[in-house]
Amino acid sequence: MEVENTSCCSPNGHRESHHSEKVKANLVARLNRIEGQVRGVKGMIERDTYCDDVLNQLAAIQSALNSVGKLLLEGHMKSCVIERIQEGDHEVINELLKTMGKLIK
Repeated sequence: MEVENTSCCSPNGHRESHHSEKVKANLVARLNRIEGQVRGVKGMIERDTYCDDVLNQLAAIQSALNSVGKLLLEGHMKSCVIERIQEGDHEVINELLKTMGKLIK
């Protein structure tokens, strides 16, 4: 994953990501595919598709979401987390642990 070398904080002090256009395009494309898969599952349910087939599609969606999450986590750790630690902000570790706890529920 390509990570840009810019600050995690904007001039107005708000935290922002700083993904390259290539990374953003990749993430958006993945999320568009996932959105289509979710619409497909909705249609399967409306058509009374066999439950096992629907469950398999849900597993594929969850896997795709996890993949997006891993890419975001990697970029976050390689940029924002390192930057904030270098600036002396060690609270980012607690923030990261809390977020990872949510991701692996």
